[in-house]
This record gives sequence, structure tokens and C-alpha cells, in this order.
Amino acid sequence: MILAIDAGNSRVKWGWHDGRQWAHLATVSLIEFAAASHDINPFVATHEEPERIVISNVAGDGAHELLVNWTSIFEAEPLWLRGEAERCGVRNGYEEPQRLGADRWAALVAARALQDGACLVVNAGTATTADMLSARGEFLGGIILPGVDLMRFVLHEHTGRLPIQEGSFRDAPRNTLDAIETGCRHAQAGAVERMYRKMGHGTICLVGGGAGRALIEQLEVPARYVENLVLEGLARIALSERPAATAS
Repeated sequence: MILAIDAGNSRVKWGWHDGRQWAHLATVSLIEFAAASHDINPFVATHEEPERIVISNVAGDGAHELLVNWTSIFEAEPLWLRGEAERCGVRNGYEEPQRLGADRWAALVAARALQDGACLVVNAGTATTADMLSARGEFLGGIILPGVDLMRFVLHEHTGRLPIQEGSFRDAPRNTLDAIETGCRHAQAGAVERMYRKMGHGTICLVGGGAGRALIEQLEVPARYVENLVLEGLARIALSERPAATAS
């Protein structure tokens, strides 16, 4: 059994993978995860001892310490994912491959396994990323922009009167809340669609992340939603490191 953990900016997701499919998936907010009792390990609620542990952490040192504490009861030594030059058929074209975020790297690995041909790999959460993956498995580069909630928050914090409440997406907004909501969602979809156009005909968008379902509704390009894109990549990486005798 593989334990895959994705510690993002707002949420921690984890899953137990039996080598063929997910046996259990869970998610909590980062605040809830940090407040969990030291007597209750969230990772042992459904399974006891993993064969391998692989972790993507972009939530900082505090989350790292918590994850070390929670995984230290297991015999398996965690693989703390970092950007790499190559993995699972993906070649990393970042100027400094090791500086690519672990979550983006895992999502690219998942995309390579899930989709034939070129794809734009989109993760929509606290931040939105859109990464270009060629049909030959080459990561060509990508963008990072604030997610919808963060855009809304920044407008509220850096203006005198703009509200932070969520509005509705409208074709022609006629109040401030809807104007903000529609503008933020247009910005998300527009950025993704511009990146898509750079890749050319035949590309598909693979969209994941907590805000992915809302984003995909706005896209006017071929797109497919993958709920746990980062976890899928982490599982693929763990499976690739299995000894040949246990890989079947």
C-alpha cells in the first residue's frame, strides 16, 4: 500500500493506493490539519503500515514539521518530492529543474500517464498554474497566477471599499459583487485559454484542484477534470520506485 500526501497552500489531501486504484482518499483544511490532536494520527485511520510514502509539500516549514511527526511512526522513509530533471517519461525544461514546485511536477507526471498527446496541465487552487506538456513528454514552461479567492481578497485589501463576499458569474454584471466575481473568473479562464492557444490544435487541458470544477465551466477549449491530479502523480512516482519483483 502506498501513502501519497499532497500538502497545498490551503488544504492537505492524502490517499492510500493499492497499486491499481485508490483504497481511501481524505482532505482537510491546512488549519484543521495543524490543529489535529497529537494523539490522533490522521494517516492511520484506515490503514496501518505503508510500503512507500511520497509527499508533495508546498505549504512551508510548519507543514513539513507536522508531516514529519505524523509519518515518523511508519517504517517506510518518505520520499519528499522535488523538481527533477526527468521522471516517469517527463523531461523538465525549467531553467532550474529543482526549483519547480513539487505539486506542479507531480501533476505533470500524472498528465503524462493519463493523457496521450500534448496537454496543458492546470491546477486551480489558492494559486492557479497552467503548465505546457508536449506530446513527447517535455515540460515546456508554464504560468502561475492568483486563484479566484486570492484575487478577490487582494481587491478587498488594496482598495477602499470593494467587498470580499462572493458574487455570481454574469454575462453582463450589474452590481459590484458580480462584477468582481465575473472579472476574476474571466481572468482565470482567459489566462488558461491564452496558454492553450500557444500549444496549438489537438491539445487538451487537464484541470485539477479545488477550484477546477468552477474553472472548467468557463473554458472554451477542450478540457477534462481530474479531481486529484497531484495525488495521481505521487502514486505514479511511488509505483515507479517499486522493486521489479513487487511491481506487478
